[in-house]
Amino acid sequence: MRLAIIGAGWSGLAAAVEAVSAGHSVTLFEAGRTLGGRARTLPATLPDGRSALLDNGQHILIGAYTETLRLMRLVGIDPESAMLRMPLRMEFADGRGLRLPDWPAPLDALAGIAMARGWSAADKWSLLRCAIGWQWRGFTCAADTTVAELCRGLTQRVLAELIDPLCISALNLAPAQAGGQVFLRVLHDSLFGARGGSHLLLPRADLGRLFPQAAGQWIAARGARVRTGERVRDCKAVAGGWMVNGDLFDRVVLATSAADAGRLVETAAPSLPGEVQQSALDWACTAQALGHTAITTVYAWGQGVALPCPMLALRSGCDPEGPDPAQFVFDRGQLDGPSGLLAFVISASTADRDTAQRHVLQQAKTQLGVLLQPVLTVVEKRATFACTPGLHRPGLAIAPGLRACGDYIAGPYPATLEGAVRAGVAVIR
Repeated sequence: MRLAIIGAGWSGLAAAVEAVSAGHSVTLFEAGRTLGGRARTLPATLPDGRSALLDNGQHILIGAYTETLRLMRLVGIDPESAMLRMPLRMEFADGRGLRLPDWPAPLDALAGIAMARGWSAADKWSLLRCAIGWQWRGFTCAADTTVAELCRGLTQRVLAELIDPLCISALNLAPAQAGGQVFLRVLHDSLFGARGGSHLLLPRADLGRLFPQAAGQWIAARGARVRTGERVRDCKAVAGGWMVNGDLFDRVVLATSAADAGRLVETAAPSLPGEVQQSALDWACTAQALGHTAITTVYAWGQGVALPCPMLALRSGCDPEGPDPAQFVFDRGQLDGPSGLLAFVISASTADRDTAQRHVLQQAKTQLGVLLQPVLTVVEKRATFACTPGLHRPGLAIAPGLRACGDYIAGPYPATLEGAVRAGVAVIR
């Protein structure tokens, strides 16, 4: 088939790779000049004069991201060299917290809980009891259950040192607002799935080199047309298929943001048969109604600064605009960046750029004992959709010959790279 894919983020690229693999003729449209969508690289200058390329947000992959890892290998990226793999760690600078051994699941999770430093017997038992209950119920719960309700019975220490940072980092919402069913799926696949599913995969390269650039080269080498710098404004159903920017296609996949996909569907709706116009408009309404939450990444540098490991958890305050806002810090010098460069991640961020940066520098001083200078602070205001309880997400199908993919599409995962990739693969299949 002649297939148009609009949008070259991770989901659109996954769809393009899958479509080319299936033998289809693919044209990939991307409004930007580079591939990768919201995962982009920004230039920066360190206080000592060195230049650095920084992602617009620090990302973590995990071993359970099976589709992402499969496609990376397919386009020629070796995940084991492109990313640092290590067993799950939720440790703080003082050594307290959870650290899983490299054992088969779920023995690694059970052993990690049993050996958690700084946790009392009551803390460990509360988590084991809840975990057994989740597993007994097949990691399912009522659609309107929040993560906070799901975790009733856990001690305050387990909530503060495990559940809160894990929930905020995975769903980008506080436990009181986050959907329990999606959180359970994350727990199942990461902590209680296949061996290595809980492993952290920390990129050793910028996100563009991790998959998008290789995917674009791979599909182009196999005949796909990659049209960067071309925004799609004309997409409509015609006799024999779909017209996109003056070219005829058999099928169209919208791999843009939810808001942009909704606008394109509204534009295309008048060209659809009367019986499907309303359902297409309903899809657009659902996509555009999704709420979004922000993530802030603060890059800061200090001469000779290094963490004891590539990633540490931080004790974060309950107020996202107050002191101690960051949940995690990454030592880019141990990954792909210059020595002394740290990346602090504030999920569910609401503060402005200057406030977040000021609080993070103070947090680094009090919790890590280091004095840092700011390098770059990036606020992604629409980083993820708000994964609230019972959220109605739009599906893959819109109208005959018109489909959509993206991390917001209905599925078991929150707004993650794996969710985006899975939707891209599913829409082609």
